[in-house]
Amino acid sequence: MLQVPDSEEEWLEIAQDFERKWNFPHVIGALDGKHVMLEAPVNSGTEYYNYKHFFSIVLMALVDADYCFRYVDVGCKGRRSDGGVFKNTKLYKKLEEKSLKIPPPSILQVPYAIKIPYVILADKAFSLNEYTMKPFKGEPARGSQERIFNYRLSRGRRVVENAFGILSSVFRVLRKPMLLEPKTATKIVLTTIHLHNYLRKKPNTRSLYTPPGSLDSETDGELRPGTWRNEPAPTSLLPMPCIPQRAGNYAKEIRSHLAHYFVTSGEIPWQNRY
Repeated sequence: MLQVPDSEEEWLEIAQDFERKWNFPHVIGALDGKHVMLEAPVNSGTEYYNYKHFFSIVLMALVDADYCFRYVDVGCKGRRSDGGVFKNTKLYKKLEEKSLKIPPPSILQVPYAIKIPYVILADKAFSLNEYTMKPFKGEPARGSQERIFNYRLSRGRRVVENAFGILSSVFRVLRKPMLLEPKTATKIVLTTIHLHNYLRKKPNTRSLYTPPGSLDSETDGELRPGTWRNEPAPTSLLPMPCIPQRAGNYAKEIRSHLAHYFVTSGEIPWQNRY
């Protein structure tokens, strides 16, 4: 596990970075989970056997706007869903307890008085709630604020996709099933996470680890895929399943307000094209 920010100022820096780079306000990270495939662990029964019929541990990660891991939970038994794994992490418990020193909700758009909390960007596998935003269901009509919200959210979530992509393209141990017991595999995965952050944060290694073109980039909304996407899909770091979750009215109100913001004062010029 990594140390999450322990002050409002640090969380605000992450949120400002997301708004500046990805035009999504009040975001403190992008969340996703992956199965790390294992050979059948000794005496494990079905505990590590997942919905895709292989053995795995789960890597759950929160990534900032600069592709660095801010929180990880590794080692959960593979049969759980993304949402189920997340609810068993310390991060989830601290979010529920409101003990992470995240800045309080604030007004995003005048003249609307609703205060918007700081949130995590997630995909449809997670629950929609006051601190986790996920896309609207289905295929909203082109030009609708729901479709634009989904585009803006998926654009912000690219950071976690890229972090996982770079991780598996550089650390080849993550590209095939590990011939290790779960505890040892967990240590290996954590080691790659720490190395990733170290190499991203040090000026003299950053450009070597992620040279220009290795990460996704865009010009006026046109996506240029990072070179990591040219790698064959890893056979070890695999997606988690989607489990439908019901959302409360307050969470839906927050999402609707953000969607409205994205078609008014928070609009970006090219969003209707995508």
